Amino acid sequence: MVMFFVHTMITIILLFCLYPSVLGEEYANLEFDDNIDEILSDLEPESVGHRVPRQVNKLESKPHIIDFKVKTTIISQYAFTAVSCTMINRVSAAKEGVFQIQIPAAAYISNFTMIIGGRVYPSEVREKEKKLKGKKKEAKKPGNGAKAGNIESEMETFQIAASIPGKNKATFLLAYEELLQRRLGKYEHVTSVRPQQLVSKLSVEVNIISCFGSVSNLSSHQLCCTPYVFSQVFSLFTGKPGAPLSTVINRTKTTCKVTFSPNIVQQARIARNGMLGDFVVRYDVERELGIGDIQVLNGYFVHYFAPKDLPAVPKNVVFVIDTSASMVGTKIRQTKEALFTILKDLRPEDHFNIVSFSNRIKVWQQGKLVPVTPDNIRDAKKFIYLLSPSGGTNINGGIQTGAVLLSDYKASHRRTQGSVSLIIFLTDGRPTVGETQSSNILSNTKEAVQEQSCLFSIGIGNDVDYRLLERMALENCGMMRRIYEDADARTMLKGFYDEIGTPLLSDIHIDYTEDTVEHVTQKLFTNYFNGSEIVIAGKLSGQSTGSLHVQVKASNSDKSIMLETDVPLQEKAKGVEKNINSLVNTTTEKDYIERLWGYLSVKELLQSRLRSESSRERETLSDQAKNLSLTYNFVTPVTSMVIEQPDIQMDKPRDDDADPLDEEHGEKPQSLHRNTKQPDVSVKKPEKKIIISKTSADGDPHFVVDFPLSKMAVCFNINGEPGDVLRLVSDHKNSGVTVNGKLIGAPAPVNSHKKQRTYFSTITIMVSKPQRSYIEITPRKVILDSKDRMVLPCDKTSAVERDGLAVSIVGKSNITVTVQGSVSFVILVHHYKNPAPYQRDHLGFYISSSKGLSSDSHGLLGQFLYQEVSITEMPVNVTIHESLLNGTKSNQEPQSPSTALKLKDRLVPAVKKQRKIHSGRHQVDCWFVKNNAAKLIDGVYQDYVVSHLFDTATGSDTSN
Repeated sequence: MVMFFVHTMITIILLFCLYPSVLGEEYANLEFDDNIDEILSDLEPESVGHRVPRQVNKLESKPHIIDFKVKTTIISQYAFTAVSCTMINRVSAAKEGVFQIQIPAAAYISNFTMIIGGRVYPSEVREKEKKLKGKKKEAKKPGNGAKAGNIESEMETFQIAASIPGKNKATFLLAYEELLQRRLGKYEHVTSVRPQQLVSKLSVEVNIISCFGSVSNLSSHQLCCTPYVFSQVFSLFTGKPGAPLSTVINRTKTTCKVTFSPNIVQQARIARNGMLGDFVVRYDVERELGIGDIQVLNGYFVHYFAPKDLPAVPKNVVFVIDTSASMVGTKIRQTKEALFTILKDLRPEDHFNIVSFSNRIKVWQQGKLVPVTPDNIRDAKKFIYLLSPSGGTNINGGIQTGAVLLSDYKASHRRTQGSVSLIIFLTDGRPTVGETQSSNILSNTKEAVQEQSCLFSIGIGNDVDYRLLERMALENCGMMRRIYEDADARTMLKGFYDEIGTPLLSDIHIDYTEDTVEHVTQKLFTNYFNGSEIVIAGKLSGQSTGSLHVQVKASNSDKSIMLETDVPLQEKAKGVEKNINSLVNTTTEKDYIERLWGYLSVKELLQSRLRSESSRERETLSDQAKNLSLTYNFVTPVTSMVIEQPDIQMDKPRDDDADPLDEEHGEKPQSLHRNTKQPDVSVKKPEKKIIISKTSADGDPHFVVDFPLSKMAVCFNINGEPGDVLRLVSDHKNSGVTVNGKLIGAPAPVNSHKKQRTYFSTITIMVSKPQRSYIEITPRKVILDSKDRMVLPCDKTSAVERDGLAVSIVGKSNITVTVQGSVSFVILVHHYKNPAPYQRDHLGFYISSSKGLSSDSHGLLGQFLYQEVSITEMPVNVTIHESLLNGTKSNQEPQSPSTALKLKDRLVPAVKKQRKIHSGRHQVDCWFVKNNAAKLIDGVYQDYVVSHLFDTATGSDTSN
């Protein structure tokens, strides 16, 4: 492996030396020798072999990213994205770490958490107007946007900085949600991969789940980077276009998983500074024709309407083009090129005209719209070719002229009733000539358009009043697009026109049974364009009947179309629920229809607020949007996300030789807190007696589940990997309790059939009700992080109780955690005085009382709390099949049936066994299930491996 790596690096150096003209001057002058050491120092030991660590170099002078992961789950076009970024500060002094990522402008952040030096800093979404006291930091997306290369979807930058103590690490966790829009017959998901440095572990994962049709036309594309040289280097090393290096695609009929996980060398081939670009996945789904697909789940519904194979509706279009002096150069050249291409795509039944505006207003064909003929197209191209930028920017005059041309044409031509009228308006600046007040321009535009046409506005560059352009489009049934300064304006202009160039329907009215639904999103649409999609979501009323009547009315050319159907609600809900439960695990993702409804509702309220001319109405709409945003924890223009700013004090520096990532250095912890003394709370000595519980995960680790109703116990082993974090209990949505456990490894005893042993080194208990609290337990200390932070040693007897949360420690023995008096966990502390090589100090986890956990609880232990199990016999043919799978002979006569457990309509082979619990003081008779509890647990055990110790049901796990 080492030789392969060295050979690869030599090849890279030779390419840079021999082909500087191919790679560009920037790459020809790079000092690649220095980068070899930097790359090698960050590679995993197993990939390059052991080497002597270097002295602190320039990369180590600032926190270095060691892990960067982005995981997206797209369920019926609603995307949940979770970003995890871990940094390490290798020097002794505290350093500022900056977490920065570009996210889609249409997305709403739903969660952000920092874990710095072992302490958790959760965020909170609050109403924006509220002023906060104390030392708080607001984390939000700036409104000015950020460059997105040649990707059409707009991106904005989320950034936050935090101080990381010396010899320590920080993890930044960000979650956001968005509804993907269908454009030109495809959905597009963009992931920004710009960690700004080479990363040891980097991965992007996109999971696509379709609930109503198979996934089709899937493609992942080259990373789109702004500097052109990046794409040149990428093509040179891959040898072919298409998906980036190290991209893997796995798919079934209704699901797709796309992963991109380049190692450091592969990253360096794309961009040495870590600015890899945008990872783009495009796809579509096969859908039923007609009225569309309707999904129902948990009292909410969503309706996707995307008809195709309809004749195009004739269009009347006026191009209103800015020719002011600021358009000189690249802007006007690319605009002209785009218009030349667009003119060729006009259909014979269309009519058009062109207006240019600067100080003066120029109209190509005075007082009319002309049909699409070869002569007219030729003359229009000549008019466009001769346009010369000069003067100021008369936005009001240009739009007024275009609107009048359309209204006069429609008034004088009756046959335009079956056509669609569009104004395509392009500018690169703010109004400087004529009417310059935005409010007057808006009212003048609305009066001139008079709902007879739709205005689509395009802003080029950084000097545009995007708020004005957005309001102009929204108030006149159109859309607004931004084209950034260094983007390919020609391609983006043509792409935008392609989206709206083929109208298929107009005046679309979608209605549902009035007494069946309430709070439905937008139901009236002016136009439907080929390759797009109409999405409506609604909440079912408490009086909902057995079916939902859906009616769609629309116009196609000079014809009227009406579609009707009755949707069986219960049947639809059961189908969707069954499909979703088999594909996703988190509660948040299972509520995707409700969250989609909340997302769309907030978007529409904010758009209505933007269009409103009454201050009282704007205030009402703001309040409604704010309340919905707070309900779904969305960061929107009416809310803000606040996070407590870390105030780190170093009581005792770590040993510089210690590994800051080694959690086994518990003897010399660095104390991180806000105050110099422990908070004033009552501490008392607890009783040593604890409640005996069978349901547990102890040893290396052995799992026991007690089924009191069935009067039996079941046991199994989980042979995880060191470093895995297992979800033990998850009831985040109901009781607010989540429990995770992290595994450490040890060599197996001599002559053991196991390859290695694993133990729980850390148990974390997260509580979200009545307030957020975090408890981290290791064999040496208990960290309670609630209103105040406390660090309690495990070798001292003490107890703390406040706000419904109680922690009781029996020194050198056990810790009991009680939540709201109804949920109780016991954690046993196992210490070895003279440990063998295969022994590690570890923890055992026991569920003492589960009364407060809901029936929806999940996790490796939580899923069994409200289940029943019975003993039965495995049929003979199944027994034979099992023996064949296990590689054993099955030719013995006669063949007798084996014992099996019956759980959730599943038959699980099991054998009788005994297990010792509570440090061997008690013995349990149990039915043992092999192969990592195969068939006993929902899914497979890998489904219960979560990303980090403080992952709750909002992340990717197997929780309820």
